[in-house]
Formats: sequence, structure tokens, C-alpha cells
Amino acid sequence: MTTNQPSSGGPARPAAGAGTSDKRAGALAAIGAYGTWGLFPLMFRLLDAVSPQLIVVHRVIWSLVFVGIILKFQGRMGEVFLALRDRRTLLIIGLSAALLAGNWLVFIWAVGANRVLEVSLGYFINPLVNVLLGMVFLGERQNRRQWLAIALTIVAMIVQTAGLGGVPWVSLVLAFSFGAYGYLRKTVSVGSAPGLFIETLLMLPIALIYLTYLLATTGAGPHADPRLMTYLVLTGPATAGALLMFAFAARRMRLTTLGMFQYIGPSMHFAIAIWMFREPINGVQLLSFALIWVSLGIYSFDSLNRGER
Repeated sequence: MTTNQPSSGGPARPAAGAGTSDKRAGALAAIGAYGTWGLFPLMFRLLDAVSPQLIVVHRVIWSLVFVGIILKFQGRMGEVFLALRDRRTLLIIGLSAALLAGNWLVFIWAVGANRVLEVSLGYFINPLVNVLLGMVFLGERQNRRQWLAIALTIVAMIVQTAGLGGVPWVSLVLAFSFGAYGYLRKTVSVGSAPGLFIETLLMLPIALIYLTYLLATTGAGPHADPRLMTYLVLTGPATAGALLMFAFAARRMRLTTLGMFQYIGPSMHFAIAIWMFREPINGVQLLSFALIWVSLGIYSFDSLNRGER
């Protein structure tokens, strides 16, 4: 679903002496993580009767509960308390929490608004947004292949704008919000699970205030429907489970190898939008996707050629 996932607590490279079975387990975990992210449009389509805001509220609550249980079972709550005592870490995770909440809200809204193609495009361009953020904030220099990939992405977005008759803001918001989120999370040494726990913990007061207001003004609503309530609860394990699988994979695979799996999510989004949700796509939009795929091919070839870890 993205190339710049939150830190797993260390570099995304295999442990020393990692054997074939370890790498195979890492690959299966990566497929599981990106495959789960790829299925999110189907999960949120099951919640069509629920507002995006309320889905985010429950995603926060049940992710917090699920990750909390995992951390308690693993004896890692100490990592949470340590991070909470560091003012700089808390500030950065607070900013990342705001970006994550915005990303979740736009993603869920886009699924309900039949704009999954724009979701797909957003996560296809995310790796190149990460390159751009590296240039702006880290002073990273790009080679000719990377500049070509970025240029093709810009052209693709212009073409997509023409095809849609307007700026593809869903794609841009998703790509830049998650790119910025990943950048922020890489600046603090907090693992994926403790980091998500703190992020959802920081979101919790707003989520509970909104939920209380909604219950007081509109009644039980979807909470009275056992089926919808079950789906809402499952957003927590789905969210946290994918992240934990990614963290497991990141510890056992080279960054470049892991990066090759990142296109599973947006490819699934694209397929779901076209063949299951029957979203219309015109020739101009298809051309923009073709340009993105070419730019990603150049970007991936360059990463493999340089042997990035």
C-alpha cells in the first residue's frame, strides 16, 4: 500500500544470517500486509451505511485495543511509556497521528464515493512522492533515472487532471499525507506497533467525544446492527494486523526487495475499481496510469541497480 511505511524499530533489512526460511516467511508476510491493504476498499464498501467519520472513530478505538493486547502479550508496553516521556517523540507522533487520521478519512470517503481509481493512483505515485520529500527535506540528490521517473509522474498527473476534468485531489492527498507520515515516523525510533498504539491513543479523546455526541444526538444508529458493528470492530485487527505483518517482513527482507511488493496494494485497488466496482475509466485516465507504471518501472529498476538496502 505504500513504500514508506512506519518504522519497524530498525532498518528494513534481513537479520544477519537470515536463512531461506526466514526470507520466505518475510515474503509471505509482505504479501499478507500489502494484500490486506489492497482489500481495504472491499472492507469499507461493506460499511457503506456508516459515515466515514464514524468508521475512522471505530478504526481508532479497535486498533488501539488490538495493538494494546499484542503489546501487553509481547511485554512491550515499556516502549510506549518510554516514548510518551520524550517530548520531541510525542510531538512528532502527534503530527503523524493527524496525518494518519486525515489519510484514513480521505481513503474511506473515496471508497464510498466510487473513487477507488484515484485511491489506486495515489498509492502508485507514493514511492515517487517519497523521493520528492527526500529531495526537499533531506537534501537527497537524484540521478537521471529518478528525475525521469519524477518528470513522468508530473506529466501523468497533468494527464489525469485532463481526464477527470479537475485536479485528482484524492490521489494527491493520499500520496502526500502518507509520504509525510512515513517521513515523520522515520525521524523517531519507535517501532510500528508501539507507534500505532500512541497515535491511536492520541486520537482517542477526539474519537470518544465525537462518538458520544453522535450517540446523544442521533441514537445508536449502526451500533444497533450486529453485522455493521462486527465490521466496525474488525477494522482494528485489519489495520493493526497489516502493519504487524509489514514489520515482520521488514526485519527479514532487504528494502529493495520489500519495495517490489508495495505495488500489490494499488494494483488490487485498480482491479477492484475496474472489475468489481465498475468505475468508469476513459482513455486519457488510462494513459496517465500507463505513464505512472512506466515511471515506477524506471524507479524500481534504478533501486535494484543500485542495490538499495
